[in-house]
Amino acid sequence: MPLISINPQDTLPLVEQIVQGLAQLIDLQKIRTGSRLPSIRQFALEHQVSRFTVVQAYDRLVASGHLRSRKGSGFYVSQIATNVIKQGAEVSELDQAVDVLWVLKRYLHDESKHFQLGCGWLPADWLDANMIRRALRQVSREPASALVQYGRGQGYLPLRYALVQRLEEQGINASVEQVLTTNGVSHALDLIGRYFIRRGDIVLVDDPAYFNLYGCLQALGAKVIGIARRRDGPNIEQMTKILKQHKVTLFITSSLLQNPTGLCISPPIAFQLLSLANQFNFLIVDDDIYGDFHSEKGQHLAMLDQLQRVIHVSSFSKTISGSLRVGYIACDKKIAAELLNLKLLTCFTCSELNERIIYEILKEGLYRKHLNRLRKKLDIARDKTLQQLETLGIYSAIESTQGYFIWAKLPEHNGTTANAAAITTRALQHDMMLAPGNTFSLSPGISSYMRFNIAYFYQQPKAFELLQQLLTSS
Repeated sequence: MPLISINPQDTLPLVEQIVQGLAQLIDLQKIRTGSRLPSIRQFALEHQVSRFTVVQAYDRLVASGHLRSRKGSGFYVSQIATNVIKQGAEVSELDQAVDVLWVLKRYLHDESKHFQLGCGWLPADWLDANMIRRALRQVSREPASALVQYGRGQGYLPLRYALVQRLEEQGINASVEQVLTTNGVSHALDLIGRYFIRRGDIVLVDDPAYFNLYGCLQALGAKVIGIARRRDGPNIEQMTKILKQHKVTLFITSSLLQNPTGLCISPPIAFQLLSLANQFNFLIVDDDIYGDFHSEKGQHLAMLDQLQRVIHVSSFSKTISGSLRVGYIACDKKIAAELLNLKLLTCFTCSELNERIIYEILKEGLYRKHLNRLRKKLDIARDKTLQQLETLGIYSAIESTQGYFIWAKLPEHNGTTANAAAITTRALQHDMMLAPGNTFSLSPGISSYMRFNIAYFYQQPKAFELLQQLLTSS
């Protein structure tokens, strides 16, 4: 009996039909971990396709982590990662299936998906490739050694001076010794986590928060506790209660345009948070990767703390290029020195070539103009997207006025609130990638929420029609 349905008349290639069909069965755990798939010959006969087509499909599923190959034995379903730390709460099978790795693999491997409505970056045509080309031409004129040799462990010195200047504009006083470049914010968080976290340590995070953060902390052996994110910042009362009961190592948050809510920490909450950090002796990591999309001069935690207990991390991946992967850490000088040692041991250096490109963009004043253009486009896209979502009964859970995320609760249909994970799974069949709420949260009550990227909604009007169909059929 065939495992999946294959349509030879479909415009989607046969290999892709097999890959998507089997991946969905594995993701939903309809084929159990460790199960042996039909042999290449058997699958080809049962589904009336060539053996070569099956070989290609199986190889791709091995590459994506869905299958593993045993020489002389066949292909078996790999271990599927379950959702991170649900803290004893009951979670539906769909919520478990649509987990952190599930989302990451599809965003990074399913390039064919037409509607990328839930992803965490801007469309390619919103970013300025000509700005990068101009910087590339300038860098190409540098001496050959600058193009082929390893750079400094701390990062390209002129870029670090430029970052010090940018931090000063944000009210953060730092020396060049306090700035360390990284391969984006993910690398920065990994370095910080490796240095400070030991297995069993308690780490506090926003709830909801960036889904990859949970997986990263779990991999380091941390015990993760979510702190409810309110309109003005983390729930201070909840945090205080936890701090009185447990020794906490780190709190990871975002001062500006937190992912996925788009919220900012208010000055009163910021002062209370820093007071707790001093009282209970823990450090705060401020992830500022979306801060540059804020059109006003926002208030960073590091501006109030001046890098005493705050570790400030940011990147140009969202604003300039995800391919260049240039980020940085700004922190206390002693911590910076220790993180440099760890960076040298784990990755030696970052790409100085990429860092030189970013420096040229900053030096020529191109970055500010680029940000202004992006903010104006986002303002237009936000208004239009909010209006159209409201026609579907989807309302933003908070007042979204900055950035490019809308954190919204799905409407009720036939007396039942739609399940974001279920809709996300069905959306895959229509080449649509969504971002269900359960991947952003440690609590089960978030399953009816979803994060929308207004930039993709804005330029894909047919997405509204498809989303409406998915909502009414739930």
